[in-house]
Amino acid sequence: MQFTFGDHALDTDKRELRRSGEPIAVEPQVFDLLIYLIQNRDRVVSKDDLFAEVWGGRIVADSTLATRINAARKAIGDSGNEQRLIRTIARRGVRFVGDVQSREAAIEFAQAADPSLDERLFAGQAGPPSDRPAIAVLPFVNMSGEAEQEYFSDGISEDIITALSKLRWFFVIARNSSFAYKGKSVHIRQIAKELGVDYVIEGSVRKAGERIRIAVQLNDVTTGSHLGAERYDREVAGVFAVQDEITEAIVATIEPQLYAAENFRARRKAPESLDAWDLVMRALSHFWRMTREDNFAAQALLERAIALDPNYAQAHAVLAVSHTFGAHMGWQDAATATPIAERAALAAVRADGEDPWAHLAMAAACSYLGRLDDALAAYELALRLNPNFSLAQGYYGLVLSWTGRGREGTEAVRRALRLSPRDPLSAIYYGVAGYAAFVEGDYSQAIRLCRESVRQRNDFVGGYRVLAAAAGMAGETELAIAALRELRRVQPNISLAWIGSQLPFRAEQRERFLEGLRRAGLD
Repeated sequence: MQFTFGDHALDTDKRELRRSGEPIAVEPQVFDLLIYLIQNRDRVVSKDDLFAEVWGGRIVADSTLATRINAARKAIGDSGNEQRLIRTIARRGVRFVGDVQSREAAIEFAQAADPSLDERLFAGQAGPPSDRPAIAVLPFVNMSGEAEQEYFSDGISEDIITALSKLRWFFVIARNSSFAYKGKSVHIRQIAKELGVDYVIEGSVRKAGERIRIAVQLNDVTTGSHLGAERYDREVAGVFAVQDEITEAIVATIEPQLYAAENFRARRKAPESLDAWDLVMRALSHFWRMTREDNFAAQALLERAIALDPNYAQAHAVLAVSHTFGAHMGWQDAATATPIAERAALAAVRADGEDPWAHLAMAAACSYLGRLDDALAAYELALRLNPNFSLAQGYYGLVLSWTGRGREGTEAVRRALRLSPRDPLSAIYYGVAGYAAFVEGDYSQAIRLCRESVRQRNDFVGGYRVLAAAAGMAGETELAIAALRELRRVQPNISLAWIGSQLPFRAEQRERFLEGLRRAGLD
């Protein structure tokens, strides 16, 4: 369920609060309090109600209750003095008094996808291939007692996912789907069922000064047994060696024959500077949110990392991808962003030609240089180096569609969603699948897929662009007008000239897309 009030949007399924499309950090209990107040906005909620519903029947001090209510007010731009949205009613309780719209009352095209949509396929629930062990690495728990250290434990998890993903023996669930469970209390069997995996890896990280302690446990979900648990105490400077040890131990436990035959070693070039790695992990925590503010924050951190370690391939690569994504979303001018992306991508490939991120970066830069065949070749190389790279699969599907190969583009997106069945970026993948359907002339399917795209993420410009164009070509005038109105909300600078000059379609694809938008009313 999604609720909107003022410039805020609250998504109960994703447990996200956004202001003008930007995410707002909210403590879990404060988020639960907000949900309860909004869902019961037709009445005054008493202290006893809050104790029962938010605190599970436990009575807490008035000061604790007041602190949580004030935190809820702060999260939505309210205050105890103003009480514009959350009002205290003397001796009775509190009430949410803002003007709220639920998602069901929102624009029709943003509702759930048509039931005829093959949900098993596009929601990634067909499950991973059965010929490879399927693994999910859950985000490691930060045991440092400092919230600002979250990026560090996330970085450990992300590096282990990346190392395992490069191995053709495993089907590894993508980072964003694993991280969907961060901070949630979900039984490991349910996680395995939802992600379609045989093994789940969980762990914790405690960082104190210059030392770290990493605990890791490998679980066989099919038998309910623990295959192994290890604890590593090291100097922080040895963190990369620890990650390699963990990866080797996992491989050795699950695939001992393969391990013995191929003598696996994590093949990567670690950065020379731990500070540079630290900055890249901070940058990735912003990059994966894929908002305008976070994209620019990631770029600033990546530039600092490169200044510390000019040969850090992943830093260059993520910087390149960040700039091309900014251009695609309309946050940056493509003429300015593309040369930066090209230089960064070339630097990434020079620094480490075996890094899949480097070739993803090169592919993204080639796309915006109009070299779509080179882009496809670079995506294919990235996927050979890392068969489990869901982001590369999704982008590959987009460029295939830009070249007119819509059916192949659809298959690439399906693979991306199978690799990452609970990915917060699935809205983007649905948008790509919608464009692939548009390329094939199946406008009704394009509309269904893009409805799902913008239902999942109501600030995704790509979904609105394709929805407006598809509705225009299908003659669904009211839907096209409504989609264009929302597109202008999330991308005020949109125009036919912008589409024609900023997005690297091939000519035959561009003209039909522009015609659809023209019919929707864009000029």
